[in-house]
Amino acid sequence: MIEENQKYFNRLLALIDAVITASSYWLGWYLKFRSQLFSGDSVESVSYGTYMLALFFVVPVMLVLYMACGQYNSNRMKGRRSEIGNIITANLLGYLIFILLLFMTRQMDWSRSMLAYFFTINAVVDIIVRLAIGEFMKQLRRQGRYSRSILLVGYSRAAEEYIDRVLANPEWGYRIRGILDDRITSGTEYKGIKVLGRIDNLMVILPENHLDEIAITLGLSQYSRLEEIVALCEKSGVHTKFIPDYNNIIPTKPYTEDIQGLPVINIRYVPLSNSFPATIKRIFDILGSIVCIVLFSPVMLIFAILVKATSPGPLIYKQERVGLRNKPFMMYKFRSMVVQDRFKELRRWTTRNDPRVTKVGRIMRKLSIDELPQLFNVLKGDMSLVGPRPERPFFVEKFQEEIPRYMIKHQVRPGMTGWAQIHGLRGDTSIRKRIEYDLYYIENWTMGLDFKILVLTVFRGFVNKNAY
Repeated sequence: MIEENQKYFNRLLALIDAVITASSYWLGWYLKFRSQLFSGDSVESVSYGTYMLALFFVVPVMLVLYMACGQYNSNRMKGRRSEIGNIITANLLGYLIFILLLFMTRQMDWSRSMLAYFFTINAVVDIIVRLAIGEFMKQLRRQGRYSRSILLVGYSRAAEEYIDRVLANPEWGYRIRGILDDRITSGTEYKGIKVLGRIDNLMVILPENHLDEIAITLGLSQYSRLEEIVALCEKSGVHTKFIPDYNNIIPTKPYTEDIQGLPVINIRYVPLSNSFPATIKRIFDILGSIVCIVLFSPVMLIFAILVKATSPGPLIYKQERVGLRNKPFMMYKFRSMVVQDRFKELRRWTTRNDPRVTKVGRIMRKLSIDELPQLFNVLKGDMSLVGPRPERPFFVEKFQEEIPRYMIKHQVRPGMTGWAQIHGLRGDTSIRKRIEYDLYYIENWTMGLDFKILVLTVFRGFVNKNAY
């Protein structure tokens, strides 16, 4: 029944998208050729009838693009960002396709700006309508309507984490009927979800509970029975999914490969290990560092004079840090402390009200001005504008033994700012928490994420209460 409802719902969405597309197309034409907004550039070289006739091509193509971008897939857990991104992607592709077609068919009289108005309006209106529909459906699901009944097979950490997420998000519309497990006593509860019996009872429980889905949530120690249990679940005819209990091994999203039909799961996916994105990021680093050096040169000159005038010692402080592929490099900073014993300094954190910090140094640290010479590290290739912050060799050796997955951060270039830093994890803060944020950045890297971090650094990163 739910599958049938989903089909009707998807057809309704497609109809709504078709109406929005046709209406946006006409509005784009009207703004271009009939409104007073663009009266200086509204020569209509193609007839109204010809423009409208193109709708028989425009609407189906947009529906196909929406389908290709997953807009008609049933995914109750899909977030707003994902939906907005899919709509924008579909409309950008549509615009590029039509521009390319006009170029190939030499249609010079067809208004390109009219198409730009159309796709912009179409994207904005579709986003608003989809978000409104999504919010309406979430309200219905919170009330218990259109819910999906699900049974968990196997009690494990994966089962508990899945229950946590479902209970925290009632708008997803999932109702967990219970858990089957051979090791846990019947009647045992986790947040109100009971263990109903043994896994072998599946075929007895199915008719009684009218299930829509089965989720296999076996613990790692039970994987020897996985094939048997999958066969049992599929025998029921109910849609089955597998939630692996390896979150402590693969903490975020795994990267899968297909080697001639053999599935391979990489323990960790690092986008920057591929040459093309790494090259794009390096080009951006070079151009960005040059622009920043020019832009901040007056600030660096002023503080260079202040450092030399207020404290004896070198202007630039060089310290060994561990970088890409565990290779050491010398990181540059404006000297913000008094000159001290090098061996002692290498093994000591900077703390609040640290007496070693000079008056000018305290200002520089608070505003992150002491970090500006690292722009030259970026230009050299030792560092990146964005990435995990590099650490001293002594602490790397210490954290390597104490913190699981710590060394993964060295699979990418260290950065002047990063995902952890814009979330306040600077100075004397939790290293474990910082590594969690670093791993998220490493596995989810995009140029868009880099731009976001750089923008947020302006508002959150330069001035920070944890920067001593």
